[in-house]
Amino acid sequence: MTVTAESFRGLALGLRVRPVTFLPAAAVAVDAATICSSLLLAALARSRIGAFDSPLATSWSFQVSAPLIFGVWLAALAALGSYRPSSFGAGTDELRRVMHASVIAAAGVGITCFLLRLDLSRGFFAITFVVGVPLLAVGRSGLRATVHAARARGHWHNRVLIAGAVPHVEEILTVLRRERWLGYDVVGSLVPTGRAAARRPSGTAVLGTPDEAVQLAAAADADILFVASGAFGTAQELRRLAWELEEHGVEVVVAPGVTDVAAERVRVRPVGGLPLIHLERSAAVRASRSAKRVFDLVSAGAAVVVLAPLLALIAVRVRHADGGAILFRQERIGRDGVPFMCLKFRTMCVDAEARLARLQAESGFTGGLFKLKDDPRVTRPGMWLRRYSLDELPQLFNILRGDMSLVGPRPPLGREVEEYDDMARRRLRVRPGLTGLWQVSGRSDLSWEESVRLDLYYVDNWSMLQDLSILRRTVSAVLASRGAY
Repeated sequence: MTVTAESFRGLALGLRVRPVTFLPAAAVAVDAATICSSLLLAALARSRIGAFDSPLATSWSFQVSAPLIFGVWLAALAALGSYRPSSFGAGTDELRRVMHASVIAAAGVGITCFLLRLDLSRGFFAITFVVGVPLLAVGRSGLRATVHAARARGHWHNRVLIAGAVPHVEEILTVLRRERWLGYDVVGSLVPTGRAAARRPSGTAVLGTPDEAVQLAAAADADILFVASGAFGTAQELRRLAWELEEHGVEVVVAPGVTDVAAERVRVRPVGGLPLIHLERSAAVRASRSAKRVFDLVSAGAAVVVLAPLLALIAVRVRHADGGAILFRQERIGRDGVPFMCLKFRTMCVDAEARLARLQAESGFTGGLFKLKDDPRVTRPGMWLRRYSLDELPQLFNILRGDMSLVGPRPPLGREVEEYDDMARRRLRVRPGLTGLWQVSGRSDLSWEESVRLDLYYVDNWSMLQDLSILRRTVSAVLASRGAY
C-alpha cells in the first residue's frame, strides 16, 4: 500500500505531542536553586569559623558578592550552552559544560574582585564553589535521569524523519531504537527510490523521496530531519533544503556513516568551508597503561579487605551446600589472547560440566555464550550468588594478579575465541573486566552481537571517567538483578 502525505497526516496527529519546551526553564530553576543553596551554605560555614570576627551576613562579601556570584555563574552557564535544548540528557557533554562554566565563573569573580580591590571573603568564595560545583552536577544528573526515564516511557520525544539510502537509514534506525533515552521517535523515512521502493527500512514507512522533505516534514509534524548518506547528490541540494526547513522550524541533523564512536574521539575541523570529521586513535593502548593498573590494584585491594567477612560467609555456604569445592576455576582468555584461570564461587553442582553437552543439545545452542535462565545445574546458594553477581567476587584476586581489570570486556572462553572473527578478536586488546558495559546493559539478556558491540565500544573509546561511570551503574544493575541468571 502506498503511503501518501495526506494519509500520514492523520497518523501523525494521533501520536503524542511535541516534546516539552520547559526543559531549559527547568534547568535554570535547578541551577538557580543550587547556586542559592551553595551561597547560603557557604555563608553559614563561613560565619561559624571562629577566626573571623564580623558576621558574614552583614558584610560586603555576602550582601554584594553573593548576588555577583549568582549572576556571573548563571551567565557563564548560559554562555557555554548549558540551556540549549539539544544539550539535555546528552551525558558527559552536559556535565562538562557545567564544569567549564563553573571554572569560568570562579575565575571571573576572583579576577574582578582582585582588580577592583573589592573585599571578598576568601573563605566564603572557596566554600561556595567547592560546595556548589558538586551540587550542580548532582542537580543536573537528577534532571537528566528524569528526562531519560520519561523518554524510556515514550514521553518527551522529538518526531524524526530519516532521509538517505536504505542501508544507511537502517543503521541510524538501529541506533535510535536502541538508545531510547535520546528521545528520537522515528515516524518515517525518505529514500531516493521513494514510493516505488519495495523494501521498507526496518519496517518503517517510506513516505517519499528526500526531494519531498519539506512537504512531508510538515505533513508528519516532524521536529528533526536526519540526513544520512545517499540522500542528496550534491551539497547544494542539502543546503537549500536546510534553508527551507529552517523557515518551518524543523532542525536538520547530518548523520555521517560513523557509529559507536565516543564524542571524545570526534573532532570537526572546517577546512575551506568543508566540515571534516577527524576520528582520534582508538583508546585501547591508553586502557592498558599504568594509571588504570594502579587504580585496579588500589580498588581491588581495598575491596578484598572490606568484603573479607562476606567472602568468608559465602565460602561457608557454598561448602555446606553439597560438600564440593568452594571455588570454580575455569580457563578464560585474557589480554592479547593469553589464557588464565578465572576464579568464581562455585554456583553449580559438581557434575555441571558433564551435563553441559546434553543441555546445549536440548536448548538448540549454536554458538557464542551459553546461558540458561533456569539452569538445573545451579545449586541453592548459587541462585542468590548469581542473582547479585556475588559469585564473581573472587575475580578480585584475578585483578590483583594482573589477569583482569575492574572494568573491561567480559572474559571469554577459549571455544568462544576460536569462533571470533577479526572484529570480535579486537576485544582481546585490553584486560577483561569484573564488570563492563555488558554488565550494566543487561548481562545475560543481551544477544551475542550486542555483547560484542558493547565490548568493542569500550575498547575503542576507553576513558577513566567511563570506568567510574560503569562502576557506579554496576551497583544499580546488580541490586536490580537485571539479566542475572
